[in-house]
Order: sequence, then structure tokens, then C-alpha cells
Amino acid sequence: MLRLHSHPLSTFARRVRVALLEKKIPHELVEVDMAARQHKSPEYLALNPYGRVPTLEEDGFVVYESTAILEYLELTRPDPPLVPADPRGRALLEMHVKLCDLELARNTSTIIFPKRFLPKERWDEKAMAQAKATIEKHLGIVEAQLGTKQWMVGDRYSMVEVCYTPFVQFLPLMEIAPPAPVAAWVERMLTRDSAAQTKPAT
Repeated sequence: MLRLHSHPLSTFARRVRVALLEKKIPHELVEVDMAARQHKSPEYLALNPYGRVPTLEEDGFVVYESTAILEYLELTRPDPPLVPADPRGRALLEMHVKLCDLELARNTSTIIFPKRFLPKERWDEKAMAQAKATIEKHLGIVEAQLGTKQWMVGDRYSMVEVCYTPFVQFLPLMEIAPPAPVAAWVERMLTRDSAAQTKPAT
């Protein structure tokens, strides 16, 4: 059976948990106690030398980094598919996943980590404001790419939405009001069972 080393507050681990639920893959969830620095223990570092989550194990095979794990799940459990079958659809999906990481995920962490875990006097408000502006610009581009579609690629729920879900959860915390079509897209993502079951407590 698959074992996923995760933490309930990890956005990147949440991606994998969403995919596992969407694809109905049996798995064991192993919570890594990051407050107790379990992710820096020799035992965990032997699995993932970077000391991060998520990490996936199967029959002695170990893979880490969320997009690599998602790719492995799709290749080994292709039904139901979360990627298009055609080359152009696949290329668009890869493009949107990469842009999610570059334009949204990276900048989201600049804002939500201090807001969730640091006292206000330790916030870098200039960096947070710049990150917010970058996200807002990105969501404007996403609006144009989404158009009138329900979903980003092939007009069906895909790995793009899997990757966006953990980050768009925090748009209210970041005080970002997305354009109306993007807001509707976000609502469709966050009302799925996989999103509800993996929603962080804080």
C-alpha cells in the first residue's frame, strides 16, 4: 500500500491528498510532527534528505516533491484520469501547473506563512505587498485563460485544479478578491469532497 508522509497544514502535501481522494487510491497517511522537528530526524531524512513533506513510499520506492508524486500517481493509477490524453492538452496542463507554482504558490507562502505562524511585528510587509500584487496580476491572466470554461484544461477537473486547490483556499486570508470567473472556478474546486476532506483546520 502507498504511504504518504504528510502534515495537515502543508499546502504541497494537500495536493497529493486531494489527488489520492479524487482517484480513490487506498493509502496510509503518516503524519510528520513538524512542530517536534520529526521532519529533521535521521529516520525521516533517510527518506527525504530535504526534510520536507510530502514524501511517498511504495514497496521500497520513494519519491518526493508534490508534482513528481502526482505524475507517479497518474502513471501508475491512470483511472480516473487527471490529465488529458492528447499532447496539446497535456502541454497546457503542464504549463498551468508550472505557472501555479511560479506565480501563485511561491508568492502565497510569502503572505500566508507570516499571517498563520508569525507575530505581526515580524512580517515583511513590503515583500507581502509585492507578492499580493503578483498574485493579483496572475489571477487576471488566469481569468483570460479560463474564459467561459468550467475547468482550466479540456473543460474537466484535472491536475491543474488539484495543484491550485491548497493555495486558492487562502485568498480570503491574503485579502485577495479574484475576478468573478476565477472566484466561481475557485468555488467549484473548494466545494469538491476531496477539498472538503483535506481542508486545514487553520
